[in-house]
Amino acid sequence: MSNTIKILGAGLLGGAFSFGLMSIQESKNEKVIIEKVIEQPTQNFQSSAVNYSGNLAPVDAKDFTYAAEKTVNTVVHIKTEYNQTYSNDPYLDFFWGPRGSRGARPMVATGSGVIISKDGYIVTNNHVIEDADKVEVSMNDERTFTAKVIGTDPSTDLALIKIEGANFPFTTFANSDNVKVGEWVLAVGNPFNLTSTVTAGIVSAKARNINLLKGNSLEEVFPLESFIQTDAAVNPGNSGGALVNPNGELVGINTAIASKTGSYTGYSFAVPSNIAQKVTEDLLAYGIVQRAFIGVSIENVNQKLVDNLGLKDLKGVMVNGISNDGAAQLAGIKESDIILKVGSVEVNNVPQLQEQIGKFRPGDKVNLTIRRGDEESIYTLELRNKEGKTGVIKKDERNKFTALGASFKRLTAGELKELKLRYGVKVTTIKSGKLRSAGINQGFVITHLDQKPVKTPEEVVEFFNTQKGGVLVEGIYPNGMKGYFGFGI
Repeated sequence: MSNTIKILGAGLLGGAFSFGLMSIQESKNEKVIIEKVIEQPTQNFQSSAVNYSGNLAPVDAKDFTYAAEKTVNTVVHIKTEYNQTYSNDPYLDFFWGPRGSRGARPMVATGSGVIISKDGYIVTNNHVIEDADKVEVSMNDERTFTAKVIGTDPSTDLALIKIEGANFPFTTFANSDNVKVGEWVLAVGNPFNLTSTVTAGIVSAKARNINLLKGNSLEEVFPLESFIQTDAAVNPGNSGGALVNPNGELVGINTAIASKTGSYTGYSFAVPSNIAQKVTEDLLAYGIVQRAFIGVSIENVNQKLVDNLGLKDLKGVMVNGISNDGAAQLAGIKESDIILKVGSVEVNNVPQLQEQIGKFRPGDKVNLTIRRGDEESIYTLELRNKEGKTGVIKKDERNKFTALGASFKRLTAGELKELKLRYGVKVTTIKSGKLRSAGINQGFVITHLDQKPVKTPEEVVEFFNTQKGGVLVEGIYPNGMKGYFGFGI
């Protein structure tokens, strides 16, 4: 596997283990484990009281009773209902009769979540509530609530949901940057539907990238993996549960296990709390996650690079590509520079750099310590979003670029140059609707509507929202193939 990895880029699983998402599907009398391989935050919740913890009385690191008692009532059991579509399944035909397997069957999946505010906000994994028609939350005192999905982030496999009420027990976030390998942690969740289960272990490693999450640039999914690895026993159903320190503070959200069987074999992985806090704050404030980019491709510094380039040591992360007009280029960073620190935090591999940049938003300024040759310098970067802008974008603003089941974005200067175009608007997502029925797919670039050039998403949306009768769509696919589509509105 190549050592070169783009920041927030996609990865594929390799190796002897399979990495399984931890949830359980229940269908009548059988249970099937899903084994689908799949500088500080700048803002805190205010009314929701989601903040870093204050001063706590010191506790014995070997006595977990305080952490367990503090956490167990803040971790909830999540049950989701959804319909799964079948088509001509001989096995199901045996039970349901000929053609009985066609259509949808009600399914139930379960997982865990962590209450992070007294007014009922809950963080969990995206894969726990993904595609759910109904989300039910059960507390440790057996109260049940129907939850509303506030927002999801497939890039980190996190989601924010809410139950109505007040004065709920909640867990405070710890600073996951301060977690050290060898420290004791507790995993609290609902494995195999055994509610309120507590297990103990140590932090085995930090900044693990296990290539679990799948990227999709068309749907703006840019995997960010920098997991905390532990040997606390975690099993299917623990997904979305809490990983806490002996003070009962949240250091991570349990997400995955490494297993050949689908059950715990000694390796489990959690999203660090600093990432979880930033994601949940964004989902609450903006409806979508504000993802920041520094505009470089990078790779780990290994012995081969040290020997070939004469580097002084194996520290840092090497820049092997610069995006035009990106934050790094504008700040003066060059190829072959070595990134040593983000702010005051040292970074020695790609996941560590991903994690640190992932805590910021577009428009934030961050200091990078760079080594060029034998000299070290500090560069200040103003981070940008995927479109190269420094401002945040709210969900309703993004939705205004949606019409006929599709959403659109302006092409960057680099994309225009690559496609040899002067203007065009890309179809970023497409669902059921007129455009999809006509044969238009994700990635298609619209250049003309009714033979008139289009340059902005606003022009496309206005056209489709006001036009009546037949329309002609002209454009080009990323491979250079032209496309012409005619249909009625």
